[in-house]
Amino acid sequence: MRELRVCHIIGKGCLMSSLPASPGGAVPSETPNFVAFDDFLKLDLRVAKVLDVTEHPNADKLWLLKIDLGTEQRQLCAGLRGYYTREQLLGKNIVVVVNLAPRTMRGQISQGMLLAASSDDKSKVIILTTDADIAPGSKVT
Repeated sequence: MRELRVCHIIGKGCLMSSLPASPGGAVPSETPNFVAFDDFLKLDLRVAKVLDVTEHPNADKLWLLKIDLGTEQRQLCAGLRGYYTREQLLGKNIVVVVNLAPRTMRGQISQGMLLAASSDDKSKVIILTTDADIAPGSKVT
């Protein structure tokens, strides 16, 4: 099958993606599971530093993370207890969606969402972090 290579400009970089092309070379008007680029730009991704990690009182798989976003501190609920210890998370820079509406999870408020990658069977979960130190609140582009 032929494909159309598309470059999305993000800041000074280029994000490449592939779209299936029809025999005439046109991209189908309805591509399943794609998000419009303008919708993607609505996400506010920031670097946060993990200041504290405590057990969620009502959930065995959740950590409560206190994070620093530079201008404010927030609490996140993160389903990482089977993958990371408290010590592994403390002081780590993480990538957070900060403009996600707050949500109550088992009686505790979560004020954002951290980003992580996982294997298909969820046996491995890796949080997205920075490879060098950067100020909390730095924008991820």
